[in-house]
Amino acid sequence: MQTRPVMPDVKLIMDMQGHIEQASFSGVLAGEKATEWLGRSWTRTVREADQGLLDGILNEARDHGVSPFRQVVQRLPSGNESPIEFTVLRLNCTSRLLAVGKSLWAIAEMQNRLVEAQQAMERDYLRMRDFETRYRQVTQASSEAIVLLDARDLRILESNPMADEALGGEGRATKGGRAGRLMDGLHPDDRDALSRMLHEVKDRGVAPGILVRLGVPPQSWYARASLTATGGHQGFLVQLAPTGDQPPLSQPASVIPLEDLMERGPDAFVVIDDQGTILRANQAFLDMVQMGSETSLLGKPLGRWLGRSEADLAILLANVRRLGAVRLFSTRLHGELGSEIEVEISAAGNSPASSSHIGVCIRNVDRRLSTESRATGTAKWIDLLTKQVGKANLRHLVDEAVEVIERHYIDAALELSGGNRTVAAELLGISRQSLYVKFSRYGLDENGRPGGIPPC
Repeated sequence: MQTRPVMPDVKLIMDMQGHIEQASFSGVLAGEKATEWLGRSWTRTVREADQGLLDGILNEARDHGVSPFRQVVQRLPSGNESPIEFTVLRLNCTSRLLAVGKSLWAIAEMQNRLVEAQQAMERDYLRMRDFETRYRQVTQASSEAIVLLDARDLRILESNPMADEALGGEGRATKGGRAGRLMDGLHPDDRDALSRMLHEVKDRGVAPGILVRLGVPPQSWYARASLTATGGHQGFLVQLAPTGDQPPLSQPASVIPLEDLMERGPDAFVVIDDQGTILRANQAFLDMVQMGSETSLLGKPLGRWLGRSEADLAILLANVRRLGAVRLFSTRLHGELGSEIEVEISAAGNSPASSSHIGVCIRNVDRRLSTESRATGTAKWIDLLTKQVGKANLRHLVDEAVEVIERHYIDAALELSGGNRTVAAELLGISRQSLYVKFSRYGLDENGRPGGIPPC
């Protein structure tokens, strides 16, 4: 295998006194004009601190024929400075000196970058230490119990004094360096609930908080959890806030299987955020919309399956924000496989002022409406219209029935939309202009009331 010779970056031919007669540069120093050095003393082309070193190199070359390698800071014709490693040889046949040099600029640049990287790492380390110190101070002074768990086996890795007190010492490391387990400090009836919550946090990244009992005697705490990284793997950061009141041990709030009851309930139950995005759904809702798993629903808008889609969802959210709750809102629910049923929706937010989570209960009334409409509604209308037979012709009876029905639905749409005529028109499936035409036809003002009659 042949190796290519290493070409010098600087080559100088000088007389025995060190005056430059010939000079050439490699591509590394492209753009430099070597002719400007001709006739000058080589020692005058380097930094003043290196001139004595350069005189020594020249003397060794004159006396011994070759000098060892030395590093000097060379001032180039352009005015830039570059570290260059030189050796000088005496050419006996011509009584000349040959100096060859290799630029160390690339090595110097790498060294500078290494120093900068080391300094950046030191700054980051100091910031991390400062952050860790502040985090520990806040954690130690927190009124909440804070526990860091290993996600693999739920061992306690760290805990603050409040958590140690709540757990009765279970949070502290035991003999041999083995840490305790949060489950050991829980009431036996609460362990499954906490395990389910942590499993949900691991799968979805978030889960609703639950009530658990800790210590002896048991005290009630509100538990929340989130994922975090610790020691190169996942961990759970569990926050335990005291509830301030202790439920009776005979029937603690955390033992009541509320979530299980909702999951197995005959009516659909869905939890959405303030934008209408689905966060939780029970099996009854999955059956109604003909979906196979809850995972396929999460993150999708509830309006996707409602009869009037965005309009129904907008009305539902607007009324929850305005009133805090909605009762018996009628609409239709569409399934993924083509089914369509009549439903009644009731909803409430988790906070009267600002609802970040909304619970929605959906009841299938399709069968009830079909029987009731035949047994009561249809019979009532038929009986009312029958009494008009003989007093007016058929066309007048039909027109009168259509007017009563249309006015009834216009009133209902305006009530549901809170007086918003654009939304009311969308609920009725007509344009806003058509809605105004019906206002004019039936003598109604722009709010759907009889013209000229002020509101009550």
